[in-house]
Amino acid sequence: MNSTYKNKNQRGFGKSKNHRGRKKKFKQEGINPKMFVNRASGTSKSGSPVVHRKFSELRLDRKLLNNIAKKDYEFMTEIQDRSFDGLLQGRDLLGIARTGTGKTASFAIPMLQKIAEQPSKNQTLILAPTRELAVQVQEEIHSLSYGMRIFSISLIGGSSVDRDVHKLKRHHHIFVGTPGRINDLIKRRALNLSKTSMLVLDEFDRMLDMGFRDEVMGIISQMKARQQTMLFSATEDDKLKKYIQELLHQPEMIRVSSGSTPSESVDQDVVRISKNENKFEVFTELLRSNAAEKILVFDETKRGVSRLANKMKKSGFRVDEIHGDKSQAYRSKALEKFKKGKINVLVATDVAARGIDVDDISHVINYQAPRTMDSYIHRVGRTGRAGKTGKAFTLVDVF
Repeated sequence: MNSTYKNKNQRGFGKSKNHRGRKKKFKQEGINPKMFVNRASGTSKSGSPVVHRKFSELRLDRKLLNNIAKKDYEFMTEIQDRSFDGLLQGRDLLGIARTGTGKTASFAIPMLQKIAEQPSKNQTLILAPTRELAVQVQEEIHSLSYGMRIFSISLIGGSSVDRDVHKLKRHHHIFVGTPGRINDLIKRRALNLSKTSMLVLDEFDRMLDMGFRDEVMGIISQMKARQQTMLFSATEDDKLKKYIQELLHQPEMIRVSSGSTPSESVDQDVVRISKNENKFEVFTELLRSNAAEKILVFDETKRGVSRLANKMKKSGFRVDEIHGDKSQAYRSKALEKFKKGKINVLVATDVAARGIDVDDISHVINYQAPRTMDSYIHRVGRTGRAGKTGKAFTLVDVF
């Protein structure tokens, strides 16, 4: 955080002089704001970094190894290393690891190797909860499978369903999609999953919650030849154990993180807003102190996101927004502008927390605090990636 800002008001940095001796009560409902305060730790529990296998040491298809090298992947991350052998052997797996640790490559690389070895036997369905995440997964698979004659397709809402129907007339090894579009294509008899043997639920905790569960389980019931199931997420909910047990058979259980705490590579703090302060003014002061940084801002509702983004534009910020009421084309364009630095602030609902893959986000700011700890973990996990330390601030009202 900019030192000028810290010295100016000391908001949100533990016990500041301004608040010492005065016990302020948080007005926030739901999560205790103390849960939003944590200092980043850059070392492992043993005090030294753990070195995992090199990709070049693995017995993989030559073209797949070349594609991995082109992406500058040298050493495997912990979730990749620990899950690789079991997945290649066809084991079911539940993997819990924080965002930014390479979960997509964890399932994509052994999956592509299996398809390369037996292309007619290893058709795969990958389900993701958001369009952005599905697109991100498809892009990763496309780059890793370049030149391997392995064909994948992204099937998401917000794009032309007729175009999807036409594309599905060709053979594909991998289907990546959101439940709504996949289900629609099954009903239209454009997509037949009866011979699809591998299933991946990315962000499975969201896929199996009340909003998606029936649709997802209905899709899975179409996979008569399902032999291997992989569940990956950054968070884990004990309430889903029943459904996990239904889906997995003698699985490997790999927990790189607890699934219940935020990333250790993110400095987290609260910014206190007293009743006589203007929240938007405090917020914009926070933004201006980090004007050259790449900042992701969260609000709880689609209307709230649009209202906040419009106010910011009028205040001179380079900002755009993404949420469920925006078309897929608009959301993709806004995300691309954010990645390329044409804008340095992106305002979003939680839909983005599961789909933004940008390594250089410096700050996450919760303009409105999340309602659940799972949402908080996914939000702050957008920063502090690729070995960097990130910062996250949550604005909270005090009496």
